[in-house]
Amino acid sequence: MRNARDFAVTVLALGLAGVIAGVLWSLAAPRPPYVVTDQGPLLADPTTQALIAADGWFAIIAGAIGLACGAIGYSLSRRGRPLAVVLGLGAGGLLGSYVALLVGRAVNLGAVTVAASGTSTHLIAGPLGLTAQGVLLAWPVLAVGLFFALESIAGYRDSPLRRPFGGEDPYGPLSAYDISDR
Repeated sequence: MRNARDFAVTVLALGLAGVIAGVLWSLAAPRPPYVVTDQGPLLADPTTQALIAADGWFAIIAGAIGLACGAIGYSLSRRGRPLAVVLGLGAGGLLGSYVALLVGRAVNLGAVTVAASGTSTHLIAGPLGLTAQGVLLAWPVLAVGLFFALESIAGYRDSPLRRPFGGEDPYGPLSAYDISDR
């Protein structure tokens, strides 16, 4: 029962963190400029890098939050139920990324509308979106990856394999004669 509770709390916490990530992404990501014509909105500059920059900002924000969640999850799971937390980091990271995408699109902070002078066309900042859907995996992969890296370090540090022969030198203590021969 505690495993289910730890899993659910982790998933819900990361889902709520997705709201914060979405607002941050909406503030940081540039918008591609569109021109509104009689046919509808058209990309003002087809060679714009704003579409790629929005993906990059999403990956940076989701990755940073994923690393923070992995570290926090590891420190809180040291009490004995790491499997539920690891699974929660994976599922909650996916949920958090998706919530961040939805919130970033809905909030649309930083969008600017500029009217062109004397014409019926308007230059507007386009909606926020992702062109590379793979950046949605940045959060869960980095959270789970950091958790496993920290667990590996702690496991190695506590391992008896780190101190073979019970921590003693298998060839005996060095004498003054052994040192002078070198």
